[in-house]
Amino acid sequence: MKKNTAPTETATARYLPGEEIAVLLPLPLAGTYDYRVAEEMTLTAGDFINVPLGARKAIGVVWGKGEGGVPESKLKDVLGRLDCPPLPEVSRDFVDWTARYTLSAPGAVLKMVMSVPEALTPPKPVIAYTLNPKPEPFKPTKARERVLAVLNDGPPRPAAELAREAGTGSGVVKGLVDAGALSPVNLPARAAGPEPDWRLPGPDLSADQDKAARPLQAAAKKGGFSVTLLDGVPGSGKTEVYFQAVAEALKQGGQVLVLLPEIALGAQWLQRFQDRFGAAPGQWHSDLTAAQRRHTWRAVAEGQTKVVVGARSALFLPFADLRQIIVDEEHDTSFKQEDGVIYNARDMAVVRAQLGAIPIVLASATPSLETVLNAESGRYQMQHLADRHAGAALPEVDTIDMRAEQTPSQCWVSPSLRDGLAATFANGEQAMLFLNRRGYAPLTLCRTCGHRMQCPNCSAWLVEHRRGGRLQCHHCGFGAPPPKQCPECEKEDTFAACGPGVERLAEEIADLFPKARTVIAASDTLAGPKAAADLVRRIEDHDVDLIIGTQVVAKGYHFPLLTLVGAVDADLGLAGGDLRAAERTHQLLYQVAGRAGRAGRAGRVLLQTFMPDHPVMKALKEGNRDGFLKAEAESRRQAMMPPFGRLAAVIVSGPDEAAVDATARSLGRTAPTGDDITVLGPAPAPMALLRGKHRRRLLLKTAKSTNLQGVLREWLARVQPPRKVRIQADVDPYSFL
Repeated sequence: MKKNTAPTETATARYLPGEEIAVLLPLPLAGTYDYRVAEEMTLTAGDFINVPLGARKAIGVVWGKGEGGVPESKLKDVLGRLDCPPLPEVSRDFVDWTARYTLSAPGAVLKMVMSVPEALTPPKPVIAYTLNPKPEPFKPTKARERVLAVLNDGPPRPAAELAREAGTGSGVVKGLVDAGALSPVNLPARAAGPEPDWRLPGPDLSADQDKAARPLQAAAKKGGFSVTLLDGVPGSGKTEVYFQAVAEALKQGGQVLVLLPEIALGAQWLQRFQDRFGAAPGQWHSDLTAAQRRHTWRAVAEGQTKVVVGARSALFLPFADLRQIIVDEEHDTSFKQEDGVIYNARDMAVVRAQLGAIPIVLASATPSLETVLNAESGRYQMQHLADRHAGAALPEVDTIDMRAEQTPSQCWVSPSLRDGLAATFANGEQAMLFLNRRGYAPLTLCRTCGHRMQCPNCSAWLVEHRRGGRLQCHHCGFGAPPPKQCPECEKEDTFAACGPGVERLAEEIADLFPKARTVIAASDTLAGPKAAADLVRRIEDHDVDLIIGTQVVAKGYHFPLLTLVGAVDADLGLAGGDLRAAERTHQLLYQVAGRAGRAGRAGRVLLQTFMPDHPVMKALKEGNRDGFLKAEAESRRQAMMPPFGRLAAVIVSGPDEAAVDATARSLGRTAPTGDDITVLGPAPAPMALLRGKHRRRLLLKTAKSTNLQGVLREWLARVQPPRKVRIQADVDPYSFL
């Protein structure tokens, strides 16, 4: 066995007994390893195989021809081929490309592709029972007659299901089998559900929607690589427009991938898809059961599932014939993976489309600055929907200057916002209060000595979740009940909650509007798709007057009776050193504002702010999104920040602070230099302790034309970290914590 860096070969490459092949393993290894094709075995590039790895067996993928040079005595044979469709060539190219771009081990990327090892073997058939056409005589009983009656009226059923429908025990079914009255048959492990039907008529599109949809349909029909930005105001019908592209791709017989942020909470989107195509899409997200993930992965690889809607990891599914990619809410930061292989799913989706020579649609009401500039330069096509569907008007946006408001102490709803809520409820309409803070309060401190309750594993304050009676860390998951005694001064009952979270806001609303039916919508209160779907149903049925939510309700939702949106702490995202802070705040608040007045009723948005003259607040109030983006682009251009320059973060982490510091200093001493290269740091990360590991950061800034990955590889190769110290590169960082 020998490690090598053999290039990916085409799916037509075949390997005969005795030939050496390169095998990529789903492990964080530097390259492939050489193995020998065993006797009476023929393999193809992309085959999933079992190979020996030390004293154990491992599953890998045939990546190409082996390099050779391994002594015959040390070359190990492939143990067997798995009964699974080969990994397509485009998927293997995508693994290699992602690894090169992110400076990750190819095996680590392959692990994301092979995230469900159980799916690599076909599921066992299910034994069901049907009536024997020529049964032997048997003694009838009432229970047996009920079983026979069930089978007379339907298809074969497994024993447990048959017993349940007949209202009897499994022993009765077994007795009929033993008596020869029932015959066993094999059924597929899981029958494939109905596939989306592109022939079904969709809703009537407006003239503007039809104009935007036609180029998307044409691209799906023609095939070939293209990127289209579908830019439309909230409520303009972007989803129905790109559904036309989905329908065309299905008509061509291919598969479609739709990436959504917060897919586990996309209940309305799933219902709209089913209404349009008559069947549910395949889903891929963390809330699926192991059996569901196995079924979806296998069905995608076999080409049985035609449409998959999923979170960012769905991008690495082994599609048999992918013909269209949609990235909805393309600006959303949840598309950036921060652990393991660090990548941006939006950018990688564009790469996947290019490698597969297929069209991709990036949809958003607040597209990222990078995407907007690509569209303006002609690299991307653009379709714009300037008006809301069905004549609905965009909401009126006003700012509330909190410096002038006489808001009582320990209250966060200003008199102006309170009056707006009262008028909304009086009209029989719904309202939403937006505050991007989970829990009751972000900080708990001792009134006597000032001690702040901090996470023992992270550089973060513990957030009080009063409903659950816990102090929690939102970074590592640590939780503990609130202590009665201060750990510092040992005084009892001296703790005070500082600042508001959505729970505290709900408490204030209960005092102000005791009759208002209020719900909290946050990631910790919506436990998966079922809870989200139930919440959506309750809001649509007007069982809710007021939604108090975090960013999970900021996008995609359509509630006809929702006419007022209030942002309680609109300035929250403007703090810190994030180069995209202004852009992100504008996107988030614009999306939140877009929930108001989406039907025939006029909408209103109130932004509570201590900085009403900030460019973000002025742009929102004036409805001048394009002007804001131009100003933001100019400020980035002057600073040569992305997208006009390139950044890469280098994070050094480990349990031993001294070793982490020494490694970071070594990186600083060996940092690259040049006219277009700047290295900042090392410095303690803002989150200097995370999950028990100390962290130091360096930031590499280069010109856009610089080979950033090449500079990084050469730099990182100069320093060999000690054991338990990790050096991780984040190309195009979005988080600076």
